[in-house]
Amino acid sequence: MFRRRRGATAESVAPPETEPAAPVRESGPWDADEGFPTAERVDLGGLLLPIGAGFEVQLQVAGDQIIGALVLVEESALQVHAFAAPKRSGIWDEVRAELVREVGVAGGTVEEREGPFGTELSAKVPQQGGDGLQPVRYLGIDGPRWFLRAVVSGRAAVDSSAAATLEDVIKDIVVVRGDEPMAPKEPIALRLPAEARQAMEQEPEPEYYNPFERGPEITEIR
Repeated sequence: MFRRRRGATAESVAPPETEPAAPVRESGPWDADEGFPTAERVDLGGLLLPIGAGFEVQLQVAGDQIIGALVLVEESALQVHAFAAPKRSGIWDEVRAELVREVGVAGGTVEEREGPFGTELSAKVPQQGGDGLQPVRYLGIDGPRWFLRAVVSGRAAVDSSAAATLEDVIKDIVVVRGDEPMAPKEPIALRLPAEARQAMEQEPEPEYYNPFERGPEITEIR
């Protein structure tokens, strides 16, 4: 409907203001409220995580909360965490600056570069046990009221062919933010799939988290 301003002619009537059309996206990470392609995914509550042949999915636990997921494929690892973010602005710039400082304090090195999801960090961080440095990639994706952080390690941190497999996983993740109020950087709650609950209960909680150490897991082997 057009509203005619007082004293204006029909030719001078201004069109109503409209929101700019959102660009058509060809890949994710996807928001649960938008259309996304059907795929085989593990339902972790706040994340729908794609799985494939030979994948192992391990859940990172802190106390009685699941705070992240780890995808293991051959000699590579992908660690993902989802957080709440402000409605009108992303937090990757801020998080990236924090990571640069943390890596430097730990004795590692880091540099920014452009990747498939925009600006990312290519770093070398101290290995557990203090035996040299290992290459790691930090990726961040700002979504609608959420932020997804991904950490790529192992072979995929230096090998583009191995990296492509894990990058495809990131592109097919669905983030389920929910409607409840959340503070920026507050972790989006994850939950244990029913089929893995029994296995988790039978495993003792580790004192530390090692990406390449087998632990409670959901395994997809074909």
